[in-house]
Amino acid sequence: MRLDIQRTPMLPATSYRLAGVLNAGQGLVAKGELDGGDTEYAAMNVLRVDQVVMRKLTAWEGPITVVPAEFDGFVASSEFPTFTLGPELVPDWMRYVCSSPRLWAEMKNRVSGTVQRRKRLNPEQLLRIEFPIPPREVQAGIVEILDVVDAQISALETESEALERILASVRSDLPEMDHQPVGDVLLGIDSGKSVEAEGEASTEDKYRILKLSAVQRGWFKPGEAKALTDDTSFSPSHVVKNGDLLITRGNTPERVGFVAVARNVSPGTFMPDLIWRLRVDESRVSTDYLEHALSSHELRTRISGTAGGTSRSMVKINKRGFVTLQLPIPPLPEQGEYVRRCNALAKGITAIRAEEARLRKLREGLLSGLLDRTIDIESAELGV
Repeated sequence: MRLDIQRTPMLPATSYRLAGVLNAGQGLVAKGELDGGDTEYAAMNVLRVDQVVMRKLTAWEGPITVVPAEFDGFVASSEFPTFTLGPELVPDWMRYVCSSPRLWAEMKNRVSGTVQRRKRLNPEQLLRIEFPIPPREVQAGIVEILDVVDAQISALETESEALERILASVRSDLPEMDHQPVGDVLLGIDSGKSVEAEGEASTEDKYRILKLSAVQRGWFKPGEAKALTDDTSFSPSHVVKNGDLLITRGNTPERVGFVAVARNVSPGTFMPDLIWRLRVDESRVSTDYLEHALSSHELRTRISGTAGGTSRSMVKINKRGFVTLQLPIPPLPEQGEYVRRCNALAKGITAIRAEEARLRKLREGLLSGLLDRTIDIESAELGV
């Protein structure tokens, strides 16, 4: 491919559609309309369908993609050079190349600059990257196979989202009875600890600390953790165990107060300071009931409403305010019925997500093997 940049002047009283490039080859994002008189740029780059566009700044994060038809004519700053494909390249095949970790690694190896977040990749360096290019008919076959897998993944995502909407409705169908403070059914609240962590945790790491993203709205993601070198600064109360009810005490306004039961926890996992453990009085309320009830729309709104802080990007709830949160606490048999309804849907969602994860792993292997020609099309078709 070759560098091919078309510039358009920014004229006052003229509207332009602005685009950005997502990391990891995830495509483009529309960033709204811009009046030419409201920018300091004298001109911007025009995106054309089937061109490759990348972001020079932080190119080590893989911000590169092929322009789809719906973004034809959008504009971006000079930080986003464009390239026209040669006749040897099928645009959809190149789209998959742009989503390849191999390409991102090559881009990362060629960036220049002294400050990590300001490192750039020059267009000339991108063009020096070498990749095996099969004949066009082979490229088309690769695209067809990967498109089938992507369609399967998309169908599973749609099914999972539909079940999640039903689960949200069932969770909001709380038992009708007098409310009482959540503090009445808790034995206590344990705090985590603030420490400096390494990069993303792997299966080889002996110690890890959860990230806030580990606690979703009624879902726990044990893989969302950072690596620790040792456990010397932690006490036993900081250890996360299976069955713990966790809540994010600090986060963005939309995500603060997320509650989830810890499941499939690796040994040596610790709580950060922005996550609490709620110690539940199981003689009065089940942990699963609190997980679903506190994830309902009504109680989520109340929890986030108690949060405060000086930063719009980070708000916090405090123990004094949280324990006064009013919620229905029916007898244990009624709690069990509510939990059974919620769990039936949650198990279905979990099964779909597991199948989606399996397909994503299959896709990752297919993408790498097909692009490197270590997997032939016939074998890939049998696998799909």
